[in-house]
Amino acid sequence: MPTVTADRLTQIGTALLQAAGATDDEARAVAIGCVDANLAGHDSHGVIAIPTYIDRIKAGHIMPGAPWTIVQESPTTTVIDGHWGFGFHVNAKAMALTIEKARTANVAACTVFRQSHVGRLAAYPLMAMRQGMIAIATADSGRSPKHVAPFGGREARLGTNPLAIAVPSDLEAPFYLDMATSAVAAGKIQLAVARGEQIPQGWIIDAEGRHTTDPTQYRKGGALLPLGGSEGYKGSGLAAMVEVLCGLLTGLGFGVEPTGRHNDGVFMAVFNVAAFRPLQQFKREVAEFAHYLKSTPPSDGSSGVFYPGELESIRAQQRRRDGIAIENATWDNFKALAAEYNLASTLDLA
Repeated sequence: MPTVTADRLTQIGTALLQAAGATDDEARAVAIGCVDANLAGHDSHGVIAIPTYIDRIKAGHIMPGAPWTIVQESPTTTVIDGHWGFGFHVNAKAMALTIEKARTANVAACTVFRQSHVGRLAAYPLMAMRQGMIAIATADSGRSPKHVAPFGGREARLGTNPLAIAVPSDLEAPFYLDMATSAVAAGKIQLAVARGEQIPQGWIIDAEGRHTTDPTQYRKGGALLPLGGSEGYKGSGLAAMVEVLCGLLTGLGFGVEPTGRHNDGVFMAVFNVAAFRPLQQFKREVAEFAHYLKSTPPSDGSSGVFYPGELESIRAQQRRRDGIAIENATWDNFKALAAEYNLASTLDLA
């Protein structure tokens, strides 16, 4: 697999998206969002997704330059229609507005509907964290095709329905959680197929409801399993609650709409820490709490405790220094798109 610097991947992704019709701001937002996911080690949400986004532009499922409309609002709430724009762009604007409302009202929330894939969900709570606020974001896939079988079932009825929370602190690495409510993100199955790798037992079932380590079975009628293994009712329950916040509260509904248009729904809430206690005291105590967690002796075979977000920060430092490994299938897709848009020589992808 080629190893490529973050800056070069951003340049390639931006250029290809612009050639496909994205505005400069949209293209850069998507490319940076994808590369940031790669840097954090979430390759399933990284540049591997850019060819898929371009396919969706061609199919008319993503609308470059789409308007961003406030449908309904109050001093503390906002309902936003993304008009099938890029989720990266739509949600960054939604979070920025919610942060400003929380700055005045101390607590604010928004829902967002009719938009494309939102990318790495943590990107949005991290915006609020940098402003001294706690933020929560949840997302579902609207009425797009489903990927996750509810606990005890064999057919998909839920999305991977991620949840992300970010908290300000005095730590060197940000303190945040970013997780799917499924055993694994759907993109990790795609990644395993692209790399020709097997997957761990407990990630998916095949079309007959049997556990399998063959990632190709997922596209042959299989389904992801909910988080929790033998206690998967916990992940399944969390996913159902995310569906309520992001599917029902947004008005997108549940189930599958036959055209298959990807349609993420998002719920985000922001809490101004200073409304509850002095920000600097809080940030210091979050750091102390993280160090308290890390102070436990490691269990047998473990390298020790990492607080939420710490491993991602370590990976990002390593990958900024050493480059990001890109699977051959993704690199080949970049080459094909560069040739299609007459950018092969410009991007050195001949």
